[in-house]
Amino acid sequence: MSDDKKTEAFYNKLRTQLYETATWPSEYLYKFIVPSDPSKISQIENLFNNMGAVITTKESKKGTYTSVSINLTMETPEAVIEKYKEVADGVEGVISL
Repeated sequence: MSDDKKTEAFYNKLRTQLYETATWPSEYLYKFIVPSDPSKISQIENLFNNMGAVITTKESKKGTYTSVSINLTMETPEAVIEKYKEVADGVEGVISL
């Protein structure tokens, strides 16, 4: 299976789970891991600017990676998935959890 098909299958599964487990609009917690580079962390933060997001970061023990947690209210599962795609497309080396 190609990476594009795996990615689309992941988003389809996530969409189904989001519809089944929450009433929308709903609070959603995004978690990302990026190399500890201030510009990469800023790129993620900028994608969530002016949305009322609560953003917290935590550096790994060795300082190699930084965890970025973002909590905010999203309108629909589609909006949640669109933000995941924006981050994946806009920030090199990011891992979405």
